Amino acid sequence: MQKCMNWTKLAFDWNQARALVAVADLGSLSAAGRALGLTQPTVGRQIAALEEELGLVLVERTRRALVLTDAGRQVADAARSMAEAGLRLSLVASGQAQDVTGTVSISATDMYAHYALPGILRHLHAIAPGLEIEVIASDEISDLKQREADIAVRHVRPADGELIGRLVREVTAHLYAASSYLDIHGRPESVADLAGQSFVAFGNKAEMVRYLQMFGINASERDIRFSSANGTVAWEGVRKGLGYCFMAMDFVRFAPEVEVVLPDVIDVKFPIWLVTHRELHTSPRIRLVYDVLAKALAVRP
Repeated sequence: MQKCMNWTKLAFDWNQARALVAVADLGSLSAAGRALGLTQPTVGRQIAALEEELGLVLVERTRRALVLTDAGRQVADAARSMAEAGLRLSLVASGQAQDVTGTVSISATDMYAHYALPGILRHLHAIAPGLEIEVIASDEISDLKQREADIAVRHVRPADGELIGRLVREVTAHLYAASSYLDIHGRPESVADLAGQSFVAFGNKAEMVRYLQMFGINASERDIRFSSANGTVAWEGVRKGLGYCFMAMDFVRFAPEVEVVLPDVIDVKFPIWLVTHRELHTSPRIRLVYDVLAKALAVRP
């Protein structure tokens, strides 16, 4: 017999739980507010309301930051599971996809291929087990017209009229460094404190320098102590304490050893575009994968 659920315990507001998860992952009300598209006071009120509803102290406010209590960490972890369940619910609605078969190739940057796609593809396999998915992990833009991939996750709008593009959402990136690096070199209190520090680049050193200088950081290519065209390799260098690097907030929750640096000053926005060719209109398998990716990537982790 199926266990009867205690519905009276499900009275709290999901938006309040989501606010707690954002603060847990990003470390401040202001950063959480930016990620959720809310004001800082609104995020604070949502967490306070959740504390009142649950009868628990979830965060402690210190002079430097918000710190989750043990209860807060447990509630935040449970709320992440709720977000995953919500995604599964959305995908179950596509249950008619059981008959869809064939191969679909997806091109994505190294970071999205490594951290974002596997969980989405697990859900996709559950609703369409006849699909075979090939992931092309590369920071180079695949030529969809030449069929290098069926679907691409990009950060630039498609310019070719023969391609179909959907703006999924906008992502925020900040500057990060490992706690081990900051313990040795100090935690900057202003942009000026970043002069002469070590940085990690995703391939193009000159482009990294341009980004740094755009925020008033006095840096040159000699300050790029480590670089890799492979995004996950470069990010691993940051996690191991090789220097500072820009990173999308989507992936920071997978790296508890890093800290955000001057988030109120250094703030980069970039889009997520989902792109495919016009065969989308005639191929059920490509349409299904495209729609599932669009729904999943639209959700902030």
